[in-house]
Amino acid sequence: MSELRRLGDPSSPITDDGLTAAYPWPDSGRWVRAMMVTTLDGAAAGADGLSGSVSSDADMRVFGSVRRFADAVLVGAQTMRAERYTPMRTQPARAEARAANGQSAAPVIVVVSRSLDLPWDLPVWSESTHRPVVVTGTDADPDRLREAREHADVVALPEVSPAAILDAVVDRGLRRIVCEGGPRLLAELTAAGLVDELDITIAPLMAGTSETPVTPVLEEAARFEPVHVLEGDGFLMTRYVRAVR
Repeated sequence: MSELRRLGDPSSPITDDGLTAAYPWPDSGRWVRAMMVTTLDGAAAGADGLSGSVSSDADMRVFGSVRRFADAVLVGAQTMRAERYTPMRTQPARAEARAANGQSAAPVIVVVSRSLDLPWDLPVWSESTHRPVVVTGTDADPDRLREAREHADVVALPEVSPAAILDAVVDRGLRRIVCEGGPRLLAELTAAGLVDELDITIAPLMAGTSETPVTPVLEEAARFEPVHVLEGDGFLMTRYVRAVR
């Protein structure tokens, strides 16, 4: 298992419990935590188009710890297609702790897709502990809408806006939300002022950005305040929270 330490404090490796404590969830209210990995030159994926190729064991430890007590994992359709998500299943070692928090046995995956062009062959739809959720628009193609309802609970919104997406998730009792991308969905949520926390891993790599989606410039840059920097495998795991104005 890769060791994680606070940057500048090499004497004390962080345990799994310590890692959970380093990424706390509020006791009440909605909290949107976005997780991304970036290379030194700003790539979110390697030559294979996957984030895993620019990640590390240390990064995945943080990733797993954050998911541990999440209610929902929110992803855009492009990320679902590219990353080929695996089922969200109950982890026996975590089930008791989640139950003590009043949480369901595993996070629910929530996919945002206006086109409903999704990889329905993936086991994530049929083998997840809880039925996945797909958020789309009321103007979605009727045939694709019927197909989506065969695989997931579908929430059709008159306007698929960032606020409406999060309201739909929270209305299902899922208030601890991890947004895992892609960059476009994250940019939309950030522009709307709805991201509470950014957990950004900086990979010590130069990879080129042709596999990374280009996102529009925000009208007003969103500011976040640093909380900590962890180091492992040469990767820097940073945590930021939204600046209070």
